Amino acid sequence: MFPFKKYLSITAVLLVLLSCQNESDDQDNTAQGTITSASPLTSYLQRVAMVPTVQDNVIDGSTYCTIKLPYTVTVNNTQIAVNTTADYQKVIDNINANNYDDDIVKIDFPVTMIYYNYIQKQIPNQADFDTLIDYWNQYPDLLSKINGLNINYPITINIYNSATQAGSSQTIISDQAFFNFIKNLNASQYISLKYPISIVDYQGQTKSVTSNLDFENAIKYAIDYCPENNIVSLDLNNVITKGSWEIPYYFNDSEKTSAYSGYSFVFKSDNTVVASKGAASETGQWETSVQNNVRELKLTFGSVLLGNLNNSWKLFEFNNSQIRLRDVSASTNYLYFEKQ
Repeated sequence: MFPFKKYLSITAVLLVLLSCQNESDDQDNTAQGTITSASPLTSYLQRVAMVPTVQDNVIDGSTYCTIKLPYTVTVNNTQIAVNTTADYQKVIDNINANNYDDDIVKIDFPVTMIYYNYIQKQIPNQADFDTLIDYWNQYPDLLSKINGLNINYPITINIYNSATQAGSSQTIISDQAFFNFIKNLNASQYISLKYPISIVDYQGQTKSVTSNLDFENAIKYAIDYCPENNIVSLDLNNVITKGSWEIPYYFNDSEKTSAYSGYSFVFKSDNTVVASKGAASETGQWETSVQNNVRELKLTFGSVLLGNLNNSWKLFEFNNSQIRLRDVSASTNYLYFEKQ
């Protein structure tokens, strides 16, 4: 039975979020669905708002941090002042100028490193720099910034706090402000983006997004097509058949992750998948295919609980340790696998 108190709570969320908009905006900017700190779209948006870090990989070799401008490097005995992002090309041009030199990029220390989450740290020398890069290289499968999508600020976010039953509205003026806003969300806060929102894609085209699903689809497009998001080429079949996996997130009309707590999934090369919990196990089937240029993962189990996972899930993104799937039909549902 659907709890009456929960019904009142959700109704209150929608009423407050709608009331945060003035009457003249009601027709054009109605709430397109609330999200929380645990919602998939929230994490995608935070990754859009992360610090851009790949543009100087030729210098620092890390996609999780960048060197704060300005600074100086020496390449093949040529000193180059890196004052703007355009100067990265000077470094690349010098490296490509001769096929017979060592192409060693030496950074003039000290420099300040900016991490993907806007934390800054001064690095006094090469030894400390090498230690830092080695640290980040231990986490190659951290889901990094989503490049190729820029938000045109300001944007407005309506907020409802279920703990205090208070509604408010906040204007966000930058990526850093958006990143920190999402970082500081707590479990009792429901947010609603005020649409339309203007974005710029990786080809420099300005577009308007008008709903949560519209925004998520734009992010999916950036993940698939922006070259800066596809530095490493992976094969889903090779990834999924290595090791065992658990379900860190499952949403089907509502979050139901806890139903699969303790389950381990092993995908075998013969297209069987063994789901086990304690001494109990069940064997199902899995297969991948491409439908309308979208990779799908089809799961088939026989029991009621695991059968709820049966679907031709659309691949959203993946790396060596995380696989994120979704199904967009009457509503948007999600299934995530994470390497154990």
